[in-house]
Order: sequence, then C-alpha cells, then structure tokens
Amino acid sequence: MDRGIGPWLVGAGVLLVVVGGLAWAGWLSWFGRLPGDIRITHGDTRVFIPITSMVVVSVVASIVLALIRRR
Repeated sequence: MDRGIGPWLVGAGVLLVVVGGLAWAGWLSWFGRLPGDIRITHGDTRVFIPITSMVVVSVVASIVLALIRRR
C-alpha cells in the first residue's frame, strides 16, 4: 500500500466521525425526509426509497471530487 493513502484514510475517518456526530445530535434529521423521497407504509411493511436524498449526496460528492481533481 502506498504511503500517500494514509492522509486520505485519516481524512475519511475524521469526516465519518463528524457526520456521525451531526446525525447523533439531530442536525441531520431532515435528511431522508426531503420532497421526492418515497415512503410507503402498509400494515407492518415499510418501504423507503430516498430518491432526492441520494441525488443530493451524488451532487455533493461530484463537487468534492471535482475540487480534489483540480489540484
């Protein structure tokens, strides 16, 4: 494994801890409840299709990766 990957792994770990802390504190309670996210409840069966939330994740990830590539 290349030594250059170490800082990226640490950065990803820190980002994961920050996002987990925000979710735990309730700051991300809106995520998954956006207009366009489909929730179907019928008796004991629940189906959740997070279309809009995944579009938001995709756009943010694309912007971050484009900024990283420019360096």
